Amino acid sequence: MFSRLRLHNLPGVLSNLAAVGLVIALAVAALVLRLVDPIPLQNLRLAQFDQLQRWYPRAYSPVGVRVVDIDEASLKEYGQWPWPRTRLAELVDRLHAAGAAVVVFDVLLAEPDRTSPARMAQLWNDPKVSALLETLPDNDLVLQKSFEAQNVVLGSSLARSGQRADPLNGPGKPDLPYRIIHGDAGNPAQWLNAFDSIVLPLPDLMVSAKGVGALNFASDADGVVRRVPMLFRLGNDIVPSLSAEALRVAHGTRNYVLRSSDAGMKEVRIGDLTVPTDSKGEIWLYYTQPQRDRYVSAARVLDGQVGKEKLEGDIVLVGSSAAGLMDLRFSPMGEVVPGVETHALALEQILLGQYLERPAWVGGLEALVIVLCALTAGLFALAAPAWSALLAMLVVLTAMVAGVCYAFAAHHLLLDAIYPALVAGFGFALGGSIHHWLTERERRWVREAFSRYVSPNRVAHLVAHHERLQLGGRRQTCSFVFTDLAGFTSMMEAEDPAQAVAQLNEYLDGMVAIVFKHDGTLDRIVGDAVAVLFSAPVPQQDHRQRAMDCALEMDRFATAHAKRLRASGVAWGYTRIGVHTGEVIVGNFGGKTLFDYRALGDPINTASRLESVNKHLGTRVCVSRAILDGCTGVPARLVGFLVLKGKVQPLEVYEPLAATNTELTAPTADYAAGMRLLRPLDPPDPDSARLALVHFELLIQKYPDDPLVSLHLARLRSGAQDDLIVMQEK
Repeated sequence: MFSRLRLHNLPGVLSNLAAVGLVIALAVAALVLRLVDPIPLQNLRLAQFDQLQRWYPRAYSPVGVRVVDIDEASLKEYGQWPWPRTRLAELVDRLHAAGAAVVVFDVLLAEPDRTSPARMAQLWNDPKVSALLETLPDNDLVLQKSFEAQNVVLGSSLARSGQRADPLNGPGKPDLPYRIIHGDAGNPAQWLNAFDSIVLPLPDLMVSAKGVGALNFASDADGVVRRVPMLFRLGNDIVPSLSAEALRVAHGTRNYVLRSSDAGMKEVRIGDLTVPTDSKGEIWLYYTQPQRDRYVSAARVLDGQVGKEKLEGDIVLVGSSAAGLMDLRFSPMGEVVPGVETHALALEQILLGQYLERPAWVGGLEALVIVLCALTAGLFALAAPAWSALLAMLVVLTAMVAGVCYAFAAHHLLLDAIYPALVAGFGFALGGSIHHWLTERERRWVREAFSRYVSPNRVAHLVAHHERLQLGGRRQTCSFVFTDLAGFTSMMEAEDPAQAVAQLNEYLDGMVAIVFKHDGTLDRIVGDAVAVLFSAPVPQQDHRQRAMDCALEMDRFATAHAKRLRASGVAWGYTRIGVHTGEVIVGNFGGKTLFDYRALGDPINTASRLESVNKHLGTRVCVSRAILDGCTGVPARLVGFLVLKGKVQPLEVYEPLAATNTELTAPTADYAAGMRLLRPLDPPDPDSARLALVHFELLIQKYPDDPLVSLHLARLRSGAQDDLIVMQEK
């Protein structure tokens, strides 16, 4: 069988029997790894399940589930969240009038309304105002009375505090609106996701509500919501989820009937509905493509524009898609969706009877397939020519992928094809080219990879750690320097191309030399722009200091270079530089033919924006506070709190004094005094902005060429009150 097998130049000259032993060892190791099921392996499997959902999403079918969305339009029309409880009461009344069967709040109403009359009276502390406010009903009482006329389900929040949870039932405890019933097969609570503390809605609201369910999800390690629990364990008690309570109230029943076995949960019966679950009491979410029909804006409900033709008989979930309210989740469809949508999806598929299932027998089947793939691929590759083994492998893998796709599309089964395919691939590689795989391929791979890298520190790292030459990445805190040459495009159009390219190469040669001097990694050069990262691939504890020192030296070189060329009659622009730091994903991205070592993440975009914002500020170098916190001996002055284009959170931005013309800029102390007048005060000082205006008016008379003094003076003259600068352009 193994007459064609030739194994030579390996330690100990492996025999045919040893090669077979390696294949068997691979099969055993693959099986053990599957039984251990580490998080990376789970992520691979889940990524395949996500792809199946993208290929074969559930067809949307209206089934009596709607989301009343507190969206951006609603917040714009009716004010920021949280809304007064009187407005929520109005919303409930409107939904009741529109015929909603159940109103389910995907929000936590755990604290009294801060805008209630009694609380406002304490705030005003005025006898006349207090007397007037005392005539008004409490906002929470208004909402409670609104609940009495409608089927309302409220949300609770479970957490893990490390302390023993108090029983939900007992003396002095409110009666629960639901009842848990299970058979004699043991307590099913042991299989459920466990928590030990709970935040409930206000007791007065719970009295009038018909149900209360946990808002929690079951996110995987990558943060994607693929499952919704029907039940949770709180101490020794079982509590339902928000989705389960919505169904229970809608079906007018009090009982949850649980069925379990020695291996875990099997199903939950709610009225005449039987919901099959996995062993943890969860259901896999079967996503649809985004559907507008699923949503109704809360503003339109409050305006009275939504009637019975839209909501009559529906389960209505009240939640928010507004980004500022932070109730957003990652979905398997590669999108960010409101958390309330996951509850809506769960209710839809339960009412439709369309479930994604991963039965208990799937694990045994996949283990058998894994062993067969390893043995068959490895032994066949040992005995057959490489081309025939490869062809057979492609046929097997194609059949495996087709079978998994068919099982999902036709029977909604979640079967893992990724890991068996990987095992088969490893078996083929091991059996077909042991010697080549261990020696020649590795050397050739390293040599070819070196040709794709630029920075000397990266090459040196790969020579010492060539085992890291693989696709994939890791999270790493890095610092970034972005530079751009102002006016280079117009200069290229005006200058002789050959001369312009020569000048650019001289400029880039000097900039790159500075990068390498500070042990930075050259990420890329795009035209005249240079992108540099620090602390990757080799971690650098002082990466922020290195980035700052590199940026300042690049600024000195670029400024001197520009002055020299301008003196010779060349219209050479000045260089803008941005520096920022943060956590990114660094690693090799691309494919087997060509891959590139890159960093991916929001801090990179922020550093780029800091570079480009210089042209609006009149500065040359902008750095974030996060960079300065890791540096010593770098005096800087505050530019302001910038909301960069495309961002929502302000960033504290500074200009290093070393990157300024001290003859033209205001003294540091005088400028800082003006900036302190722009800092928001609590309580606000109406004279602060006026004093700041006077201060900068005096500074501009002495230092008319200081760009930041001019910037803030113009802002103050336009009505600015603080140091928050919202950038409208990149």
